[in-house]
Amino acid sequence: MQTSDSARESWPALMERAQAGDQLAYTRLLKALVPVIRGQIRKQFTDDALVEDVIQDVLLTVHRVRHTYDPAYPFLPWLMAIISARAIDALRRRGRHQQWEIHDEAQSAAASAPESPRQHDTQDELAGYLRQLPSRQREIVEHVHLCEMSLTEAAAHNNLSVAAVKSLLHRALTNLRRFGANHDRS
Repeated sequence: MQTSDSARESWPALMERAQAGDQLAYTRLLKALVPVIRGQIRKQFTDDALVEDVIQDVLLTVHRVRHTYDPAYPFLPWLMAIISARAIDALRRRGRHQQWEIHDEAQSAAASAPESPRQHDTQDELAGYLRQLPSRQREIVEHVHLCEMSLTEAAAHNNLSVAAVKSLLHRALTNLRRFGANHDRS
């Protein structure tokens, strides 16, 4: 479903009014955006449930970051950036889930096998390295690498910006490399 150019031209004004607290303008804007968002998401996903999930994620993101839109600039590129980011997050989550599904049989066989002493040593070693990190860095590593959260999810979970998560993650990985190098020398 295509939206007319005149309707799209009203989006910046509707968002500006919404930013000022006009609920009716905000409702009109969101209703106008749903078909556009759906059309963009359908280009990337065929699963109807996933399409609807991503649409909801986009709408929540628009709501959460609506204060960042500057009415002096075009609205559509701002919206497309949000759609793109949420679609990429969904693809990453889906890819991780598919990866786990593929390896499910191998993991169940490995789970039934007794844990080797070497595996236990490796887990203890990893836990020891993580304990050496400052708490914020450790939490970010655990969320992103052990819990497999996206950077956006980790940022939201820790009430940080994505840039702050990237910075903490970079520092943590640098520290972990240093810990490993010091361990290898001893």
